[in-house]
Amino acid sequence: MTVFKFDHVHLRSPDPDATAAFYERMFDAEVIRTMQNAKPRVDVNLGGQMIFIARVGPDDDIADAPKTPHMGLEHLGLIVSGIDAVVSDLKAKGAEFSMEPTTIRPGTRIAFLTGPENVSIELVDRNA
Repeated sequence: MTVFKFDHVHLRSPDPDATAAFYERMFDAEVIRTMQNAKPRVDVNLGGQMIFIARVGPDDDIADAPKTPHMGLEHLGLIVSGIDAVVSDLKAKGAEFSMEPTTIRPGTRIAFLTGPENVSIELVDRNA
């Protein structure tokens, strides 16, 4: 039987450098700059998960990001500890939250912030 392992999430951005800088500033993600097909490529490693960021040009035929909630892939989820302090720290860095820390069941609190290109990012504290 084939074994499947998670490899990456792929984002599209008009400014991959700014998108990568957001993930670096907010989550201490590692920015990785390489070349692909003689063009600059920007990826980030966020907690061991690779995020590929593809440039979208002004003349590219591409739809706007959907508004949450929507069908399909809806958000990224990140495990944190001490969610209230984490949210406070991220707000100090300029993060905008669409949901403040909320207890969804005993011991589990979540919050949502919005990243570049309207990417919804959930913070999950399972030991709250």
